[in-house]
Order: sequence, then structure tokens, then C-alpha cells
Amino acid sequence: MKNKGNFLFTSESVTEGHPDKVCDQVSDAILDDLIKQDKKSRVAVECLTTTGLIVVAGEVTTSGYSDVQNVVRRTLNRIGYTNSEYGISGNDCAVMTSIHEQSQNISVGVDDNKGEHKEQGAGDQGMMFGYACNETPELMPLPISMAHKLTMKLSELRRSGKFNWIRPDGKSQVTVEYVDGKPKRIDAVVVAVHHDPKMVHHNIKREIINNVIKPICGKWIDNKTNFFVNETGVFAVGGPQADAGVTGRKIIVDTYGGMGKHGGGAFSGKDPSKVDRSGAYATRYIAKNIVAAGLAERCEVQLAYSIGVAEPVSVLVETFGTNKIPEEKIVELVKKHFPIKPVNIIKHLNLLRPIYEKTAAYGHFGRNDPDFTWETTDKANILRKEAGL
Repeated sequence: MKNKGNFLFTSESVTEGHPDKVCDQVSDAILDDLIKQDKKSRVAVECLTTTGLIVVAGEVTTSGYSDVQNVVRRTLNRIGYTNSEYGISGNDCAVMTSIHEQSQNISVGVDDNKGEHKEQGAGDQGMMFGYACNETPELMPLPISMAHKLTMKLSELRRSGKFNWIRPDGKSQVTVEYVDGKPKRIDAVVVAVHHDPKMVHHNIKREIINNVIKPICGKWIDNKTNFFVNETGVFAVGGPQADAGVTGRKIIVDTYGGMGKHGGGAFSGKDPSKVDRSGAYATRYIAKNIVAAGLAERCEVQLAYSIGVAEPVSVLVETFGTNKIPEEKIVELVKKHFPIKPVNIIKHLNLLRPIYEKTAAYGHFGRNDPDFTWETTDKANILRKEAGL
């Protein structure tokens, strides 16, 4: 992202009932189910959904057993797909599964004391990026932070029962105006809400503006902010009935809304031996502590790995000219104080726990939840001290 200048930047979020997010949550619910039974479970599970159907496929190595049918139905019902009128229901949808054992060619490079290297290596090659900035208290970019809060509010109102015309699917989008590289105001808010067909558009727009947009966006909106709510006029057909969903298709929603780079790897359905997940959590942890320590106002961290090898092949810190000490010194501090080998990341962030289903909607970062260990800023003081700030 630009460091200086005036520009507009837009990020989006989706609700837990969005078809792609349904698939992410199903994949992570299966992962959680297996980790509860066997912490060393190796899981790579994908999901597809369309009208009345969930398909689960992938690779698993575990001493546990997951009743996939039950997990799928429980997850759909928790999300709110309890009525076949919504296009899918956890009570009567079809569930197809095709799961087999993980390739031994992969597992030999991930298990300790096997393969070419004698310590646990990365589960795949690839690069991961983490990002943090001082635009919000949670050290996230303002556009994605606002977008997530809007979709969470939609879900909160639906679950409260007071707005029973709201159905599970929905999206938000927030455009922020930046002046001299700093967020000044929200220029536009877009909300699409899945609704009861009896509701008319002008009533939906009024309710969403008054009960969702204004309470969430507050001080950032003004009389020039544009509100776009269900601009096609009707969104009565939603969820998997309207669009097929697939695991891993909302990777920008899951991360920083496009503000930071992305290595391309999805998170959901993957156990922490896959660095797509654990490496991305580690880079967020590192970047957030760097910003919290005051070493930079914005920070992007990249780690890259080779399959079967523990040490990253590269470590990069980019501060977009906001650094208070040389970036080379920041890299030295990262290597000294942070876990960057997969086994150390997993141990330090305590990732072998059934915590993943709740990460699969409303973003993996910027959440105030004690299970999201990668959001802690416990290294900020020592970084600040060693940087001499």
C-alpha cells in the first residue's frame, strides 16, 4: 500500500452464511474434531457446497475418527441453515465424502527424525505474509476492520431474533479515504443482506443503515458517505442455492482485505504443520509486535519455506518507510526473539488445539480472543528495549 498521498482503498467481508465461508467452517470443524482426539492429526480437508449438498474431500492421517456427516450437519445448523427454504439445511441436506490417507512422500518430510532432515520440516513449500499497522486499536487496516464488524453485526442482529427477516448469507464492503497516507473518513459502505422475501427494499435499506452501518462506522462517516444496500433491489435467494461455495476462496477476507500481500495459500481445513496456516499466523504475530513496540507504523513480514525443511529459506521485513530503526536490525530482532521454524511456531503459539472453526469466519486476525495467540503483543517490550526506543 502507498505510504503517502491521497487515495481510496476498499476491503470486503462476508458473513458466516456466505457459501465459501460455510465451506471454510465445515473444513475447520472437521479439523477441530480430529485434533480433539489426536493432536498429531495431519489434515487437509476441502469442502464444496451447492443447493442441498455438501461435498467433503481431502487427505487425513490420524488415530481419531470424525463422523463427517454429523460434523457437517452440526456446523450448518450452528451457522443458521436450519430451513430448507434457505437452499440448504443441516437437517436434511445430502453429504458426500471422499477422504483418504495423506501421501507418505509428504509426511516423511514433516515427521521428526525422518526424511532428509532430522527435525520437523514445513508441510509444503510457499511464502506467507503478515501485516500490521497502527490505524486501529487491534493494529489492523481500517477498511477490513470495519467490513468485518459490519458482517458480524448482521449476524448478531439475526441471532438476536429481533431481525428475523435476516438470513445467514451476506456481504459488506468499506471504502476509506486516505489523506497523506492516513485514514480520514469512510467514503462508501456496501451491504448485501440475505432476507425474507416478504421484506421490501426501502425497509431493508432503512433498517441496515440505522442498525448496522451507523452504529458500526460511527465517527468515520459524514454527510458525503454513500450507502449502498441490496442495490439489485432483492436478495431473497442466497447461500449455496444462489452460489456454489468452496473452501479457501476468501483468502483476502481472511487476512488484511488486500492491504498487505498474500502468499496465495488458504487456511481452513489445514492442520498447523501446513505453513500456509502456521506460517501466516507467525508472520502476523511478528508484524503486530513490531508495530506495537513502535519500531514502525506499518509492517509486512514474509517467511518462505521449502517442504521438509525447518529453517525458512528467507525472512523479510518491509516497513514502507515508517521504521524507527534500520530494517536490517528489525530482521535480526525477529530471528532472535520469534519462532520461525514450524515446530517452534506450533509450540509457541500453542496451535495443536481445536480452535479453528471459529477462525473461519470474520477474519483470522484482529480478533480479541485468547485462543488467537498470534494476536498477543508479548514481545513488544523486549523489542522496544533492544531497539533503544
